[in-house]
Amino acid sequence: MCWNMFAEKDPPPAADSDTEPPVMVSSSSHTSRLKYVSLGVLVLQTTSLVLTMRYSRTLKEDGPRYLASSAVVSAEVLKIITCTFLVLMENNYNMRAMNQLLKEEIVNKPVETLKLAVPAGIYTLQNNLLYVALSNLDAATYQVTYQLKILTTALFSVSMLGKRLGLYQWLSLLLLMAGVTLVQWPSDSGGDAEEKALSAGSQFVGLMAVLMACVSSGFAGVYFEKILKETKQSVWVRNIQLGLFSFVLGFIGMMVYDGQSVRQSGMFQGYSTVTCIVVALQAVGGLVVAVVIKYADNILKGFATSLSIILSTLISYFLLKDFSPTGLFFLGALLVIAATFLYGYERKPASSSSGIKV
Repeated sequence: MCWNMFAEKDPPPAADSDTEPPVMVSSSSHTSRLKYVSLGVLVLQTTSLVLTMRYSRTLKEDGPRYLASSAVVSAEVLKIITCTFLVLMENNYNMRAMNQLLKEEIVNKPVETLKLAVPAGIYTLQNNLLYVALSNLDAATYQVTYQLKILTTALFSVSMLGKRLGLYQWLSLLLLMAGVTLVQWPSDSGGDAEEKALSAGSQFVGLMAVLMACVSSGFAGVYFEKILKETKQSVWVRNIQLGLFSFVLGFIGMMVYDGQSVRQSGMFQGYSTVTCIVVALQAVGGLVVAVVIKYADNILKGFATSLSIILSTLISYFLLKDFSPTGLFFLGALLVIAATFLYGYERKPASSSSGIKV
């Protein structure tokens, strides 16, 4: 990762023992700052992405609405560009060295590269499903329900990586399922029968999209983790490989499902400033998670997730006005937040963060 380049520089000549403690304190303080800054960025990115995506899918405009499949493809292009720049940084801005590295790792290792076609296809499906989910669910309900990816990731980690979960982890998964069930529990809201039927149908579509996204997220995440553990390749090179497959598969999917609209009005129909922000946030999301995995532990990631849920709930209610909270929702959200903290409690390692990536 590109942040390693700062840690790998040769240390200065050894000084006498009187100067060592301040250096150690300074290093510890710097790492602590990076930890909380990265978590703050994760909260901001996660909350902003969900809210802007929801806003963009419900915004009433005169022209055609932007195509979700097009936004997914655009995000992959931006992700490839960003990761290429990060690889260039790792190679001290030497274009020849970067080109040689990419050729050796991508072109000269076709079998290793093809392994990423599977998670790339699943991630592409997942990203499209999230647009479907946020077109039918408010941001708060989506945020809470999407935490089921912790459950799917844990189950796939046990079955595919042979990981063992402790008592706290299994208890947290039970709490998680109970919390999501309460959040999705139907409420007796007002309105006529036809309006209630439409609302229930829309919520069901959104729920199915979130559940499918959670399953795909869990499998793809564990599969990608397994690949990363089998090789010592740069995570940014891996992301370039992943992005290339995702771009190709996403473009094919766009032409299959929205080909007629693309031919009539172009790939970027309905794009606005909000759409561009959604694309940018989606592109940098995975990179932000990579930073958090490096500097933060599971407890702090759980804290970031909880903050994101609370912020999404408040903004959905006060600004977007598409969310009417109930007692069951608050109870379910509280259980989900508690489950998030509990899941990370026993998995906090002594020296490095090697827990399940969620």
